[in-house]
Amino acid sequence: MILEVEGVVKRFGGLVAVDDVSFSVKEGEIFGIIGPNGAGKTTLFNVITGFYKPDSGRVRFQGKDITGMRPNKLAKLGLTRTWQIVKPFLGMSVLDNVLVSIYATKGVISGISEKAAVEKAEEILEFAGLLHRKDILAEALPHGERKRLEIARALATEPKLLMLDEPAGGLTPTEMDEVMEVVRRVRESGVAVVIIEHNMRVIMNVCERIMVLNFGRKIAEGSPEEISRNEEVIKAYLGERFHVRS
Repeated sequence: MILEVEGVVKRFGGLVAVDDVSFSVKEGEIFGIIGPNGAGKTTLFNVITGFYKPDSGRVRFQGKDITGMRPNKLAKLGLTRTWQIVKPFLGMSVLDNVLVSIYATKGVISGISEKAAVEKAEEILEFAGLLHRKDILAEALPHGERKRLEIARALATEPKLLMLDEPAGGLTPTEMDEVMEVVRRVRESGVAVVIIEHNMRVIMNVCERIMVLNFGRKIAEGSPEEISRNEEVIKAYLGERFHVRS
């Protein structure tokens, strides 16, 4: 297992945002997390990636206890995340946005040459389908391409586990397909992926296993087919009319 979460609890005053949640992610797997708004999904992400310290429970990454470890240290270990609201450096080119991540990860005195850094950035942009946009300012990108740039910037940190917070949020069906294709490529490259997503078309088509949260607690875990037929999940989140769509 690349990621193991054991009995994590996170409280904000009297509110229990994450309530005794446990799950694990396999090497090279795409694992989805779904649930209603306020179910605790992003809070759980924030605990795993070091932005919040849990009140109890443990998080292990590649067998190492990383509970409460700072985000920058986690990124150096290979655990990287994106954000629901993307915030590229708007006044910088698409290429320079990725170069920032490369230099931040390697360090400016690491010995990586400018030529090598640019070649690596271009390779990542090609992977994300953005190489043809490398010289334009990030502010000129439409929303769908900004989402893919966010993934590209995360990939520049050389993650072993990539955690995506609503990568398809606000996208058109065509843009969703483009993001799903990038996510599949990430998995095929050997990087495990954890996704929070409200769009069931995305979740059901790219994830091998899915966990469902409701009021901070895990109410189900299984394959897309199992989740789509789980009565508690249907009642809490999916609705009676839901069915798996390709």
